[in-house]
Amino acid sequence: MMIAQQEYAQRRELLMSKMGKGVAVFRSAPMAVMHNDVEYVYRQDSDFFYLTGFNEPEAVAILAPNHNEHRFILFVQPKDLAKEIWTGYRAGVEGAKENYGADAVFSIEELDEKLSEYLITGDRIYYHLGRDQEFNQKILNHWQKLVGSYPRNGYGPRALEDSNYILHPLRMVKSATEIEMLRKATSISAKAHIRAQEFATPGRYEYEVQAEMEHIFRSLGCEGPAYPSIVASGANACVLHYIENNRRMEEGDLLLIDAGASFGYYNGDITRTFPVSGNFTPEQKAIYDLVLEAQLKAIAQVQPGNTYNQYHDTAVEVLVEGLKELKLLQGDTEEIIKEKKYQPFYMHRTGHWLGLDVHDVGNYKLDKETWQTLQAGNVLTVEPGIYISPYITPAEGQPEIPDHWKGIGVRIEDDVLVTKTGNEILTSAVGK
Repeated sequence: MMIAQQEYAQRRELLMSKMGKGVAVFRSAPMAVMHNDVEYVYRQDSDFFYLTGFNEPEAVAILAPNHNEHRFILFVQPKDLAKEIWTGYRAGVEGAKENYGADAVFSIEELDEKLSEYLITGDRIYYHLGRDQEFNQKILNHWQKLVGSYPRNGYGPRALEDSNYILHPLRMVKSATEIEMLRKATSISAKAHIRAQEFATPGRYEYEVQAEMEHIFRSLGCEGPAYPSIVASGANACVLHYIENNRRMEEGDLLLIDAGASFGYYNGDITRTFPVSGNFTPEQKAIYDLVLEAQLKAIAQVQPGNTYNQYHDTAVEVLVEGLKELKLLQGDTEEIIKEKKYQPFYMHRTGHWLGLDVHDVGNYKLDKETWQTLQAGNVLTVEPGIYISPYITPAEGQPEIPDHWKGIGVRIEDDVLVTKTGNEILTSAVGK
């Protein structure tokens, strides 16, 4: 299952239709070093990959809709058999031209010489100033030079704008093919979670469960985990991004697993919490049931035309009312929410966009007061939780927490597609 080159071309055409007379520049991700000279497995920049499908470092893509001949230009590493023996085969200039639909392809070594030829065709440069400071400076230097020559030429780029603001709204609405990629990623993620629930028992270690899950990710064709797997038993579940995964599970523990697979760079993101011995304590059951109620009611708010904040606000209200019933919070619900007195128990938002990035791109708010409106093709997570840390400090004016509640952490997370008529839970194969 792959994205066809035709779809990449359609994405580029749609982006260029938003650019007016501008020209856009996109930089590939750098190689990341794990330690000394050992590199991580390469992972392409998501914007670059979204527009090109090209999966090599040291590459630049230019979209120049006003150029006389070349609208899509690639600069790539040239073939070099001596280096390829060590680091893997390259497409090279000829391979990139043949396989990626560019109007022109050049060696990356020619970038400085040719860059201005394309930049000067636009009235503005669209470029996101990223982490590659050297390349940022290259773009700034070219822009300053072209701005300086504008009074003599009467044309060229006068402005530098962030490409995120025209590209990321396009990435927020998934195509039919992207949705199928996400179905695959979430289906494999679900299989791994089901296996984890079968495998986890008192006496085993968290990392053993992690290994079972990640074996399934790889054996079913994924690149691997979408993010470091969280396998958190007992009080470890109260640490949101716990990844040590080295504790021995014990009778009476809850196990919170937040893990997902990456398939073709599209990601699953699922959390389930369950008792490793098969039975909840009364306190665990009370917290679990409350989180589940909050999640189900939040999912019901994921509808086209609703605003992004509605499902979070719904989850918070349910959690606050439930915590009051359990006498872990006290006071007026509106006041508790307004003053965020629930945050010692629930300190994160109820979800995020999902796609090529686990925390995918796109605005949540359009301005200071206006939240993004959900539309068909959006994909997001719904993941409320309650975390009663052994070290919890209640908000001012709130009751002290009895010890028998401490150490309970519960989160339940699903991946939800907004459809034309409602929503579809992509991760429903894993029971709750």
